[in-house]
Amino acid sequence: MNVMSSVMRGARRLVLVDPALLSHFLSLPVLRPTRSSAPLLTCEQNRKFASKQVKHQRNQKVKAKVDKQEVEIRQRMTAASLAEAMNKDFDHVLEALLNTSVDVDSLEPDSVLEERWIKEVVTRSGMKFRWAKLSESRERPNRDVQRRPPADPSLLKPRPPVVTIMGHVDHGKTTLLDSLRKSQIVSTEAGGITQHIGAFLVQLPTGEKITFLDTPGHAAFSSMRARGANATDIVVLVVAADDGVMNQTVESIQHARRAKVPIIVAVNKCDKPQADPQRVKQELLAHDVVCEEFGGDVQAIHVSALKGDNLLALAEATVALAEVLELKAEPSGAVEGLVIESRTDKGRGPVTSAIIQRGTLRRGCVLVAGKSWAKVRFLFDENGRAVTEAGPSSAVEVVGWKELPSAGDVMVEVESEQRAREAVEWRSHAEEQEKLQEEESVIELKQKLHLEEYRKERAGLTHLSWRQRKSALYRANKNKFAVRPSERTQKDELSLPLIIKGDVDGSVEAILNILDGYDAEQQCRLEVLHFGIGDVSENDVNMADTFTGRRSKTPEPCFWQKLLLTFRLPSTGSIYGFNVAAGRSVQQLAVRRGVPLRLHTIIYKLIDELKDELSGKLPPLLSENVVGEATVLSMFDVSVGKKKVPVAGCRVQKGQLDRRLKFRLIRGRDTVWEGSLAALKHHKDEVQTVKSGMECGLSADGDVDFRSGDVIVCFEALDTQQVTSWDPGF
Repeated sequence: MNVMSSVMRGARRLVLVDPALLSHFLSLPVLRPTRSSAPLLTCEQNRKFASKQVKHQRNQKVKAKVDKQEVEIRQRMTAASLAEAMNKDFDHVLEALLNTSVDVDSLEPDSVLEERWIKEVVTRSGMKFRWAKLSESRERPNRDVQRRPPADPSLLKPRPPVVTIMGHVDHGKTTLLDSLRKSQIVSTEAGGITQHIGAFLVQLPTGEKITFLDTPGHAAFSSMRARGANATDIVVLVVAADDGVMNQTVESIQHARRAKVPIIVAVNKCDKPQADPQRVKQELLAHDVVCEEFGGDVQAIHVSALKGDNLLALAEATVALAEVLELKAEPSGAVEGLVIESRTDKGRGPVTSAIIQRGTLRRGCVLVAGKSWAKVRFLFDENGRAVTEAGPSSAVEVVGWKELPSAGDVMVEVESEQRAREAVEWRSHAEEQEKLQEEESVIELKQKLHLEEYRKERAGLTHLSWRQRKSALYRANKNKFAVRPSERTQKDELSLPLIIKGDVDGSVEAILNILDGYDAEQQCRLEVLHFGIGDVSENDVNMADTFTGRRSKTPEPCFWQKLLLTFRLPSTGSIYGFNVAAGRSVQQLAVRRGVPLRLHTIIYKLIDELKDELSGKLPPLLSENVVGEATVLSMFDVSVGKKKVPVAGCRVQKGQLDRRLKFRLIRGRDTVWEGSLAALKHHKDEVQTVKSGMECGLSADGDVDFRSGDVIVCFEALDTQQVTSWDPGF
């Protein structure tokens, strides 16, 4: 074997020198050319050569597999539909069918192609095809829960009225309620104004019970007032006798009319010297609220909530109206109610304040509200005392929600937890489908606009053949395609990212409603990154930091860095909290990340600071203040060393010339030069200012051609801080 290998190696060397010489020694013909780098002799016993060949093949680079685009095809496709499935235009299909038996010139976009030509076009385009599957979409059964039909009149029992106190801010609504229930709610409210909706049960000395809803009067809480009007039987409209009908008074009247709820007018603050109840009633006439003394059906009671005057008359009027309305409800059967407010409690989790409208709510009941459900664990009244059950017209706090429902959601009892999950899943599915339909409509609109633009672009090329059309489009668009768009664009517009946190759902809703009215997008764009209920957390700070463009992990700053971060003007997103807190660790994290943390307990102060921050984002306005004007009388040159400097002899006509300010040379209506002065002299003395009526000589900092009759204006540039044009309405 070794001898054979030596012979083979020698033969190889011979063939490299002279193949003809090797033919005398070997009977086998030489099959491979001399210039090939492959083995020249093939022999089954030569394992050494075979191993070298395998090694050579392994060293070759393996060609990467290219994933081909997959095209969904079907029978009897038109040329246009095939082009759309391939994300190409109609001309691409024509190019793919060149050099085939298909008459390309006779093809139209609506021409039906045979199956083999459909496959041929896809294959020639470097793609692969798959047949479309005919599948029928299965409709999901509706598993939502609805309210029960009206009850049998024989099952109805009398219930206490639900009365909502409405009116303008600071007209004494909460003080009136305090006097009725002998409490001190006003003293606990930030800024002395109500900023939440509250539900209270009041028992009158005569034994009747009334459930009162106290609504905010501030302009920011319009949605809360509307929610209160929809959940009530009677509206008590509180109007201050010394203030009269105001904006939120009119809005409360409109909410009551939409909800078709009767009104009782409580003219408050009648104990004040400047009180004029008669003027209040006359102002209400302009809004179609006609009191009984003017021939209408609206009761008007003069009260003083602070001193407790005539409150019993107001209560009796409310009870009398409730008797006329014959308010009844079914105390048995599945519970129905309305979520008035919702919040997250640290010890209890998600908690809702609700008004029971039908049935009796007990512990263990399974409720569905919006996209959340609950198995009731505890029930509490407005004083925080645990109760075992709550009947119609009762106001209770419900504990046991899996997630926090929204204020205003209808609350319905179901038979089991499984049924509650099905209802919530169905509602989430229905909302997703609705969003998908909205997105599809937007996409279809954009596609329609794109198609119209496409057809408009090709309208003038219809008389050309497809080759000429392709050439014309290439010439028209070659400059467009030559420039590659940048992969990453930077925003030049100003923006302020916000994170909103509130104590209850209604507070967050009120703030978001205010932000929905933001109309200064041309100045600074307002972006709400996230909103939620509860205290400010580290996740909120991290999210704000993520949208600032800073690094997430930063080293611990020293004292001076902390000081700079505290006093510097923020240029990024902010966290606004209403009636919430931020722990010490959260505050320290916000300082380290440079994220502004703005916590407030009064809503109009929160909005004022937001307006100030928006104004601080805007660039300053540049303005000019003209200090003085002078006229050029003559020109002459002054030698400064070996250099001649042109000097203009001037007389000050208005104001004064100040060498430290800017100057402008005006010739006719054109500005010839603008800059600073190199020198300003009066006679031979260097001066800083020259007043009106005096003559002076001045030389410009630069080469300036002064002429007789030119006007020189002295001005100062002023920077004025812009103010946002957004007006939230209060």
